Amino acid sequence: MDLTRAIGIASSGLKAESGRMRVIAENLANADSTATTPGGDPYRRKVATFGTEIDRDLDAQVVRLGRVRRDASAFRTEYEPGNPAADAQGYVKMPNVNPLIEQMDMREAQRAYEANLNVIGAARRMIARTLDILRG
Repeated sequence: MDLTRAIGIASSGLKAESGRMRVIAENLANADSTATTPGGDPYRRKVATFGTEIDRDLDAQVVRLGRVRRDASAFRTEYEPGNPAADAQGYVKMPNVNPLIEQMDMREAQRAYEANLNVIGAARRMIARTLDILRG
C-alpha cells in the first residue's frame, strides 16, 4: 500500500473521531440541562454515526462522520416541585445523558484518534527511512 494513501486514510479517521468527540462533549455539557417551559423536553442525547466514502484523490475508501442522530431513549424524571421546568405533579424531565457512558465513549474515541495518529507517525517514519536509504 502506498504510504501517502495510508496517511490519507488515517487522517480521515482523525477527522471522524474528532467530530465524534465534539458530539460527546456537547452531551456532557448538557447532562443537567432542563427544559425552559413547564413539562417541556430537556436536551436529548446525540449519537454520532460513521459512514464510508470513496476518496478519488487517494483512490481508497475512507471513513467519515455520518449523521448525528438523537437518542430516542426515555428521559429521567426527578421530583423538584420548585423548578420552573416542573410539570403539574412537580416532576422535571432530565436529559437522557449518562455521564459515565459519555466518558467511556470519549475514552474510546480518544484511543481511536491516537491509533490513527500512530499510523500517520509510522508512515512518516517509513517515508523518512526510505529517503535516508535512497540518499545513502
